[in-house]
Amino acid sequence: MTADQTAELRQAEPEPGTAGVVAVIGLGAMGLPMALRLAADGAAVTGFDPVAERRDTATAGGVTAVGSVAEAARDADIVVLSVRDGAQAEQALFDGGETPVVRPGSVVVLTSTVGAPAARALAQRLGEHGVALVDAPVSGGPRRAGEGDLLILVGGAAADVDRARPVLDALASTLTVVGARPGDGQLVKVINQLLAGVHIAAAAEAVALASAAGLDPSLVVDTLSAGAAGSFMLADRGPRIVEALTGDPEVRSRVDIFVKDMGLVGQLAAEHHVPAPVSAASAQLYLLAERAGGGADDDSTIVRLLAGRSVPTSATSPSPSVKERA
Repeated sequence: MTADQTAELRQAEPEPGTAGVVAVIGLGAMGLPMALRLAADGAAVTGFDPVAERRDTATAGGVTAVGSVAEAARDADIVVLSVRDGAQAEQALFDGGETPVVRPGSVVVLTSTVGAPAARALAQRLGEHGVALVDAPVSGGPRRAGEGDLLILVGGAAADVDRARPVLDALASTLTVVGARPGDGQLVKVINQLLAGVHIAAAAEAVALASAAGLDPSLVVDTLSAGAAGSFMLADRGPRIVEALTGDPEVRSRVDIFVKDMGLVGQLAAEHHVPAPVSAASAQLYLLAERAGGGADDDSTIVRLLAGRSVPTSATSPSPSVKERA
């Protein structure tokens, strides 16, 4: 596609500073609260998820939930993509074909953690059809997503970032443009996941040790969270890790997400020949939990491996397609 053709396709853009119509693809743990936040902020939001219960929840919150990605994105100026990985992102955007289901002239905001190579490949394919991609992986969890309190790490051309600003500003309390290319945000997010994955593993190890030593693990978590060993992950995951010793905590961040993300960490470290022994050890813990059948469980449940507790026996099925799970 020539530059003139691309410019022509992008003529019908919303007024500067307005979101226009926003589509949210994937109404899962992060996509649903983001969609509800955007709707509460006054945006006209359409959404798609293959799970009917999620669509119903979105509808109750002011989102127009529809039956396909194409229907959701048909009139959208900005398409927010919140899916599991690069394969699901590609399936959502192209549905197995060569032409994207999003309309020419729109902007795709990729909030998922997929790695820089996947983000750049998607940006190139979309660009050939007059669609821009803003790389914008998010961090902060579902609660903060619903409050517009996310960290968003942005990579993309300045003009495209400006067009996505109304959505990004509604979702973020901290918005950092880390580079001018799609994929730049992914690089920083992968490093974020290195730290997050290691912190969760360390917190699980600490709780397992406290329990084995006869201490009250809840007291240990509460006390240490106030000192030098405190961290967001200890405060956030610590209570769920304690709960996982004897029960089943609510699934808010799955084990298999960290299998994926720590895999991206390993790939990036290998690409740049940087030894990463601590993250590699943590990655093995998530893999062990997934292998034991806990891939769909909350990531706090990795403590069971360390504490010698039973792990759910229901094996994790292979990751579904975007048509089955967004």
